[in-house]
Amino acid sequence: MSYTESIGSRTYRFADLKTLLAKASPQRSGDQLASIAAASEEERVAAKMALAEVPLRTFLNEPLIPYETDEVTRLIIDDHSPAAFAEISHLTVGDFRNWLLSTTTDTDALTRITEGLTPEMVAAVSKLMRNQDLITAARKRPVITRFRNTVGLPGRMSVRLQPNHPTDDVKGIAASMLDGLMYGCGDALIGINPASDNLAAITKLLQMIDDFRQRYQVPTQSCVLTHVTSTIAAMEKGAPVDLVFQSIAGTEKANASFGISLALLQEAYEAGLSLQRGTVGSNLMYFETGQGSALSADAHFGVDQQTCEARAYAVARKFRPFLVNTVVGFIGPEYLYDGKQITRAGLEDHFCGKLLGVPMGCDICYTNHAEADQDDMDNLLTLLGVAGINFIMGVPGADDVMLNYQSTSFHDALYVRDVLGLRRAPEFEEWLESMQIIDARGALIGPSARQPLLEGARDWMGIA
Repeated sequence: MSYTESIGSRTYRFADLKTLLAKASPQRSGDQLASIAAASEEERVAAKMALAEVPLRTFLNEPLIPYETDEVTRLIIDDHSPAAFAEISHLTVGDFRNWLLSTTTDTDALTRITEGLTPEMVAAVSKLMRNQDLITAARKRPVITRFRNTVGLPGRMSVRLQPNHPTDDVKGIAASMLDGLMYGCGDALIGINPASDNLAAITKLLQMIDDFRQRYQVPTQSCVLTHVTSTIAAMEKGAPVDLVFQSIAGTEKANASFGISLALLQEAYEAGLSLQRGTVGSNLMYFETGQGSALSADAHFGVDQQTCEARAYAVARKFRPFLVNTVVGFIGPEYLYDGKQITRAGLEDHFCGKLLGVPMGCDICYTNHAEADQDDMDNLLTLLGVAGINFIMGVPGADDVMLNYQSTSFHDALYVRDVLGLRRAPEFEEWLESMQIIDARGALIGPSARQPLLEGARDWMGIA
């Protein structure tokens, strides 16, 4: 089905729904690279106007990628709930925007319709929204998950402690981990990106974190972000695996480029459940995504990068994840050129994920060849904090020495907690207070009071 819209004497024609979505997207270097972006701002406005009139039910009848050839499309269609959709089935995309922003649409209403939404519907409505709209609607839709603690409660924001090391040196990683804990970070996860997929090295890192966690009774979870097949192998060898990690994308072909399928993710999910390592819940998958991954694998099929990203959240939702992380600026300026595009993408991803019932966090980051700097990251950090982000990254000095990119630091987490009054996961916060790292208000205590824990951990780890 084609779509048309006139502005003055000029009429714009859009061949199909995926073309309309691409042309309606805010400016994005990745869509320009794929030659699917609007040629002018006027064409972009025309596409938005035409998109606003599209009934939501159209997205169920006009798949962007054929049902017969893509298992992600099959997942989206087969898992769709007509009962949950009924409440909004009469709306157009423009009407849906107005409904989302209405003061009468609350958390209960957004929760009721979750299973009736498809990624294409939420991607479409996001294209009609200003940044403040994305923040307003996402803030109304908390997504709460549990493993050893509880993440996503309103008024709280967690931090993934990311103590990476370029050679997977255990002492170096342990030192960064202790540093982050002393700043009150690590309630979302202590997660290491390994320099290699060597099974012995992965197991050694998992064992180190787990030994520390048990010794100090830390109510958090660990993960080594290796390929899911390596994690399955580690579980088979008896390694202490908490969360099961995998990068995912929004098309079957893009996921195949990662060496995964829905069946493989199901196998990993069931293996993780069988370990029964969670204490307050059983959400155990950890997924990472990012706009541009499908395009970089030549697996986007002419679909714009933001809609492809939203489709990845349907994959995530299938496996009841504990955390989902959009690594928003990591893929580079070829896909998100500058701070403005990174900021917009981060807000879009958080909004789309939350509407789909996914526990969204964000690695607020950029590569050194992007037209962005730490001020841009401060802006996005603040906006996502207001929007109700589940978690952010805590990287020593905000500079990851293994992955060579810029993210957010332990100090950045302190900043956003202070200015927005955000607390940590409740179980983790109680532990920090018992360890004399924070006081009853959640504020850090001076270094002399927390020295006993630091010294004890140093002795145990053998760190000078």
